[in-house]
Amino acid sequence: MPSTMQAAVYHGARDIRLRHVAIPTPGATEALVRVLRSGICGTDAAEWTAGPKIFPVHHRHPHSRHLGPIIPGHEFVGEIVEVDTGTDLASGTLVASGAGIWCGTCRRCHEGRTNRCARYQTLGLDLDGGMAEYVAVPVRTLRRLPPGLPLDHAALAQPLAVGIHAARRAGVRDGDHVVVIGAGAIGSFVLAGLKHLGDYDITVIDFPGARLERARRLGAARTLAPSSALSADVRDALGGRKPDVVIEASGAPGQLAAALDMVADGGRVQAVGIPKQHPTLDLHSMIFREITLDTTLAHICDTDLPAALDILTATPELGNEFARPPIALAELDDALDQLAAGRIEGKILIDPGHRIHRPY
Repeated sequence: MPSTMQAAVYHGARDIRLRHVAIPTPGATEALVRVLRSGICGTDAAEWTAGPKIFPVHHRHPHSRHLGPIIPGHEFVGEIVEVDTGTDLASGTLVASGAGIWCGTCRRCHEGRTNRCARYQTLGLDLDGGMAEYVAVPVRTLRRLPPGLPLDHAALAQPLAVGIHAARRAGVRDGDHVVVIGAGAIGSFVLAGLKHLGDYDITVIDFPGARLERARRLGAARTLAPSSALSADVRDALGGRKPDVVIEASGAPGQLAAALDMVADGGRVQAVGIPKQHPTLDLHSMIFREITLDTTLAHICDTDLPAALDILTATPELGNEFARPPIALAELDDALDQLAAGRIEGKILIDPGHRIHRPY
């Protein structure tokens, strides 16, 4: 095995450099994983264009290395090369990474809310991640890939787990009418999570085009385009009934306020999309209508990541909707530009061991 590897090293806004660096040495509770696929998402694109601002410095773990050069990549799958003998995972096992690392001892961890761990860190954001040929990963964040699941589909497991976690926290009950605002990747993964959890009536809102067509294929009962009378349009589409739950998954300006306006009195609104601007909300109306506003972030590795792998195995059409042919690590900066500009549909996947540039 060589002593160095190819890696993308993030130095700041629009500054990712392809370098040969030392292959990491795994600790006693870690595995060395050869990365086979690594995906990029909106968080990566935002940090590429504006610097490390998605998670402000005061929210990061004090031992975070993010303020210096770091290997990005928090959505990856690979093959275990080296692992502690005290685990049931062996060399050669194909695994998906949950990326988030929790302490297991703080109050939130004891509550099972490991994504809210007081010492939470994320590979690719706080510690070196999967945009490299190899990465050292805590064993407890890894889950074995089901037999027969294609690598390109398995690479969707981490972002799908985020959608499943959001769907769980939405508190949807049998008989509820649900509206999802935004049919991009995260909105689509929330839709898939809802379809996994129950048989709900789901309306998806986005601009006409490929995203809404995909939402219908993924099981939305109906789709709507935005309008100046959106609340009335939703009510008409539901036969005069307001939705019980509205999930705002776009982060677009004004959409959280629109969600609060359209939801039924006593209903629930969940904020999933991260807004670029501070939204203005009508708290007076929320209080008098007794609206519950909730939020969600990341996922619970022990529950949401296995569920994501199960869904991807059972519904290959979901993977087919998103997975794109993998490209070389050298194409990462161009791919981030395309994603940040909104010119990419589907999930961009990197094969760090591949040297040939392929069009995407």
